[in-house]
Amino acid sequence: MTPTRVVALLRAVNVGGRILRMTDLKDMLVEFGCVDPKTLLQSGNAVFGLTAPAAKVSATTLEKKLEQALLAKSGIQSDVFVRTVSEWDAAIAGNPFDEARTTPARMVLVTLRDAPGAEAVKALAAAIKGTERIHVEGRSLYVVYPDGQGVSKFTNAVIERVLGTRGTARNWNTVLKLQALLSQ
Repeated sequence: MTPTRVVALLRAVNVGGRILRMTDLKDMLVEFGCVDPKTLLQSGNAVFGLTAPAAKVSATTLEKKLEQALLAKSGIQSDVFVRTVSEWDAAIAGNPFDEARTTPARMVLVTLRDAPGAEAVKALAAAIKGTERIHVEGRSLYVVYPDGQGVSKFTNAVIERVLGTRGTARNWNTVLKLQALLSQ
């Protein structure tokens, strides 16, 4: 049986003293039963295969189990966000912004734990104080940072507080590199 390929994004690793070597992440994934894990960059991005019975559990259950394994193995408490190949491809296809092609370093995908409601999305749009633009599609938040993310006041903390859910952001270049890894 062909393993189900997924992407896992760890939130806030290798920042603020929370160090996780990607070789340790790969070892943990192998111990967890993941097939052919690969990591990208040093910021907690992994793609791997799942075989039955792990492939049959819900994404929420898988996320919780990976979070527990990460804590037990490394002592790092981090949110883990899992998406299947079809979910990742749909997130890429759902991006309405031209900046994904023209200035991908200024384009960010925030992978959300839960899909926000319409009122929360309106509140998020109202929370923008700069030139940023957003679009929400299910559990994907697309943000364009025309002036750069580093100078923006539209931070992940603002996004999470207003939407009432957790999320982790990746720039568009990383999103596309993860898609390429998923297809290998």
